[in-house]
Amino acid sequence: MERLGGCMATCRGEKQNTEGDGRLESKQPNKSLWGSLTAVLILTFIAITVIGILGFKPNNQKSFFQIVRISFQDQSGFLVNQSALVDKQKDVVTYYVTSQTNHTTAVLFDLQNGLLCYKPDNQDTCFLRKMESADLENVQTILNMSKHKVNQFWLQGNQTRYHTEFLGVLGRNQVEPLTLGEPFQTLCDRIPIFWVRKAQGPGKQRLIYFCIDICFPNNICVSVCFYYLPD
Repeated sequence: MERLGGCMATCRGEKQNTEGDGRLESKQPNKSLWGSLTAVLILTFIAITVIGILGFKPNNQKSFFQIVRISFQDQSGFLVNQSALVDKQKDVVTYYVTSQTNHTTAVLFDLQNGLLCYKPDNQDTCFLRKMESADLENVQTILNMSKHKVNQFWLQGNQTRYHTEFLGVLGRNQVEPLTLGEPFQTLCDRIPIFWVRKAQGPGKQRLIYFCIDICFPNNICVSVCFYYLPD
């Protein structure tokens, strides 16, 4: 009886251990399965995110910019070619005007902040002024052309209106570049920026510094002439 009782106790212990091992083994595959599924889901999410960034970001960037080319004959009959870079995201239009002496001047229109900036090629200086209603109307024609995907425009000489504007340079009013937006900082990198204002003309006692001829698709051409005001 003692042997039988001992055997029964031992057998029951072995049976319980066997059942416990079975339950332990049955839990381990479940943990492995859930771990694998979690890893697959994480990798899938990462892959979708990377594909989305690579697939869509370049297309959005390309659609922000457009170049519009403008050709015309000036009053002396010289053929002039201009180009306007339109940044649709920032509402910025940058004109590039090449003179007969092969110097290119950049004229930046910032519609969001209402500012206009001139950067002559042969000058280490930028000139800044506030936009007026006429400036906004002129540059708006470029924006409308870009919306209609027009890339080339020819001005009709017999329909073009010409006029001259005089801008006086305020030599003591230098602008801090950090107060302006990124387009101005890029255009006028590490060179001084001065405010200018419209004036009636330099008068006989002042000399014209330089002039820029810029034309718009609404058949308006403006000759902008600069001179320094007395300090």
